[in-house]
Amino acid sequence: MRATVKPSPRLPGFAARDKNLARMIRVDHAGEYGAVQIYRGQLAVLGHTASADTIRHMERQEQEHLETFDRLIAENNVRPTALAPVWSVAGYALGAVTALMGEKAAMACTAAVEEVIDEHYASQAAALDADGEANAGFKATIEKFRADEIAHRDTALEHGAEDAPGYRVLSETIKAGCRLAIRLSERF
Repeated sequence: MRATVKPSPRLPGFAARDKNLARMIRVDHAGEYGAVQIYRGQLAVLGHTASADTIRHMERQEQEHLETFDRLIAENNVRPTALAPVWSVAGYALGAVTALMGEKAAMACTAAVEEVIDEHYASQAAALDADGEANAGFKATIEKFRADEIAHRDTALEHGAEDAPGYRVLSETIKAGCRLAIRLSERF
């Protein structure tokens, strides 16, 4: 006689329709992790400059976002991205390299990253609207963090991001890299 294997029950809060929510949590966790690393790379180079306090403030907010997603990962039993080691190195390197190019280039990096994240969070909020009240708490979190990211972008622009040498090329290259990182983190 053959033994039948019973499928394990779904974990609480993880119904089939929540696969999209899990993907959102995974990619947002990865993004916030990468953002913290970018700011740490910038601070390693610019930690003694006039822009250091501004960068530290943004890094602290990103750290708060990351802590929220750490909690959501655990609460929802979501697998973090397998690419976290890559994002750690890439984020830090991006922050440090743009900072080595100067304070305005570091701000150009921030403006580019935050513009993509603004678009990303807006897209997620729209997708969550389709779920009605099912994920209202998560949507509120996304909208709060989106406001922070917009403020970071605006701060970077106020600090001369667009005056960085090669701003357009630098900005578009960073945006393309961020969009690729989002797609990869959603899947892996």
